[in-house]
Amino acid sequence: MLTLHKLFLNDGAPSSFDEVVAPTAEQRGKLIAAKNAIRDHLRAEIRAATVSVLGMDRMVSPRFRTQGSWAYKTCVQAAHVPPQEMDWDFGVYLPVTVWEEHTAPPAKLAKLYFELVENSLDRLCSQKGWTLDRSTKRCVRVKVEPWAHIDVPLYAAPEEKFVEVMEKAAIESAALSSLSSLRATAALDESIDAGEMAESFWEFMDEIHLALRDGTWSASDPEAVAKWFDEQVITHGPQLRRVCCYVKAWRDYQWPDGDGPTSVLLMIVVAQAFQERPRRDDLAVEDAARALATGLRGDVREMGIDLRKEDFNRMISAARMDAGDRAQRLADQMYRSRHFGAGLTQTALDNVRGEFGPRIANDRDLILTDSGGDVRRVPAERVAPPVVGVTKAG
Repeated sequence: MLTLHKLFLNDGAPSSFDEVVAPTAEQRGKLIAAKNAIRDHLRAEIRAATVSVLGMDRMVSPRFRTQGSWAYKTCVQAAHVPPQEMDWDFGVYLPVTVWEEHTAPPAKLAKLYFELVENSLDRLCSQKGWTLDRSTKRCVRVKVEPWAHIDVPLYAAPEEKFVEVMEKAAIESAALSSLSSLRATAALDESIDAGEMAESFWEFMDEIHLALRDGTWSASDPEAVAKWFDEQVITHGPQLRRVCCYVKAWRDYQWPDGDGPTSVLLMIVVAQAFQERPRRDDLAVEDAARALATGLRGDVREMGIDLRKEDFNRMISAARMDAGDRAQRLADQMYRSRHFGAGLTQTALDNVRGEFGPRIANDRDLILTDSGGDVRRVPAERVAPPVVGVTKAG
């Protein structure tokens, strides 16, 4: 049997898959600079327009937050550029001074808010040489590099909620006592000063609505998925996060046009069935593929996110079946390749590269022979002692 673990994780070697698909320091730096430019531009423009354009009774300052894969730490480089792009999800949160019957922002505000931000970012794009993409329904999209864009979803919440949450967050921050926590808080000072709120702020935030391009509001809780996934990583360990990155990279390679399963859908299905495989990311990938082969064919709901209200599998029936078939093929190829003998290491490598693409290193030396089989890797389980009936000797 063969061990394929080092193809995926190899002690930080630059050729291992986890390193190859991760965003580079240069890419991260460029996206942070672009995100900060958007933040600084919008902070001033939205505040200046809250009375004159949005019709509020006083000026308020927006808040900002990095969301999505950069918050989950599961962002990967695109496999096909173009058309695929890396994205940074950067939410804008507007404190609204008037809340209709305590249930929603004023209906007319959604379109005014969306148009205000989009027109403002259009001007910034002209200054920066970026491109504004007006095709998305749920956010404003700014293409900042040939390989990347920044999505800017627009949220609103009652102003009094912001005040209440800021007070709670301040109490939480004051209660921090460990040196590591104090350092983490200090590291956020610059962004907090610029309107990006610390993570403790968002833990208390609710009553959030998302402005859509068509001028309507959609109730939203962008914190729910992030909080749930963080809890899963705490429970299962960092291997879960790595495997989510691997299957996202597999998805990107298999669906060049970007019409495969969403990243959140993949994360939920993988996490729901996850069992740690110590020092064996290849087995963890195989497990994930089997979970996806079943999960992607049906509805996907999660009690820990929204009490199972939303179906995170938005693919139509035919696409669900196709995605399930592709995941089953991945599981079969991983299983088959692991069960080859030492003389078929190149065939095993070709099989894995056929699923994940050329970003899997073409290096047979990364594949090890394991004569012990899988039984040594199955964790021992506690079982009830056998029931022994009354016996009588001789």
